[in-house]
Amino acid sequence: MNVLVSAAAFLVAIGILVAVHEFGHYAAARLVGVRVLRFSIGFGRPLWLRRAGPDRTEYCISAIPFGGYVRLLDERDSPVAAGEQHRAFNRQGVPARIAILAAGPALNFVFAIVAYWVMFMLGVPGARPLVGEVTPDSIAAHAGLAAGDEIVAVGGRSTATWDGAVVALLDGMLETGRIEIEVRDGRGAGRVLTLDTTGHASELTEPGRLFPGLGLEPWAPVLPAVIGEVLPGGAAERAGLAPHDRIVAAGGEPIADWPSWVGFVRARPGQTVAVTVERAGRELELTVAIGQAVDESGEIGRIGASAEIPANLYDDVRALERYAPLPALRQALARTWEMSSLTVRMVARMVTGEVSVKNISGPINIAQYAGYSASIGVVPFLSFLAVVSLSLGILNLLPVPMLDGGQIAYQLLEAAKGSPLSERFQVVGQQVGIALLLVLMSFAFYNDLSRLFG
Repeated sequence: MNVLVSAAAFLVAIGILVAVHEFGHYAAARLVGVRVLRFSIGFGRPLWLRRAGPDRTEYCISAIPFGGYVRLLDERDSPVAAGEQHRAFNRQGVPARIAILAAGPALNFVFAIVAYWVMFMLGVPGARPLVGEVTPDSIAAHAGLAAGDEIVAVGGRSTATWDGAVVALLDGMLETGRIEIEVRDGRGAGRVLTLDTTGHASELTEPGRLFPGLGLEPWAPVLPAVIGEVLPGGAAERAGLAPHDRIVAAGGEPIADWPSWVGFVRARPGQTVAVTVERAGRELELTVAIGQAVDESGEIGRIGASAEIPANLYDDVRALERYAPLPALRQALARTWEMSSLTVRMVARMVTGEVSVKNISGPINIAQYAGYSASIGVVPFLSFLAVVSLSLGILNLLPVPMLDGGQIAYQLLEAAKGSPLSERFQVVGQQVGIALLLVLMSFAFYNDLSRLFG
């Protein structure tokens, strides 16, 4: 079911973002008078096709969903009737051609602004940036961070949630490596600290390595060791465990919280242990024959029970960013700029080797994120769409001949040269562009498979 949800969310996301991108090209072409022959979502054989409008433009959805295109009237592709030559793309001036090419990425940025705007009006949920355990002799420890501190600003930017703090931390790391943060302790006293990440950018920008690399953990409330749901036919049901049972001890060891109980069970596959539970104010002794399962770490114990989560467990860490329409628009513009700037810096530093190329994601990882974000709500899915839309816009502006940015570079070279570029030059450029994209796709698929299979 998760695979189906991820696939469906991925197709919806790609369909929306490709439609937005290609509509930018389409609208700009129509605006300057260039005839549009086809507007396609996807590549390959059309699954659905309709002709409409005075130009009988073909609108279609094609079989291969990874992209799309707008086909314009162009004398370089096929002969054009004398009466239509003024409507051909190649007959337009350089500014008009650049406008058509740039309109696709531009609309991706506009879409991200709108998505963030809607998000901030609906309310963006998150967790307050509270610091949990700090590892001794780490970057965080050397800076003076302590458990219980709340990060209220990074580099002068206020941070209401961990999401905002992470973006600001990455931005500061890529800018100078020395990140000034303002924190407030549990008594409300504030102080300014400096995280020195100089020389650690490659390590810290690997997926999932920021917090361990800095030497801190986000604070999380203690989850009591209380049974919630008991799966039918599992070891927990066979042992007589029931919802609302509190695990007091297991195998003679006291159990303080749910993570301790999970760790105890996972470490004992196939073993039979004595478990003390508290039920309705009385302690009971049960015998649990722990089941066996296999995950990426090997054989583990499993009993088929989940935790009971108190309704108010996350009240102390929950945060919600919500604004009226005008302030929400300001926040949306600021978030779009922050994410765009961060993405450009990350891409540039990947080229120089200062940022890990493991950040490049392919369709498998994107589909997983799409499915996860769609399953937890509208706002997370909008956030996912905004980030991918920005990435799509920035990627297409790279000066690679197969992309919009490369085609814009061709137009600028033609303007500087004063005449069209030779066909041989453009063919070589296309070959180089294909090679670069194949290398990029190889990195993306390798990273996807590495994450998938550990």
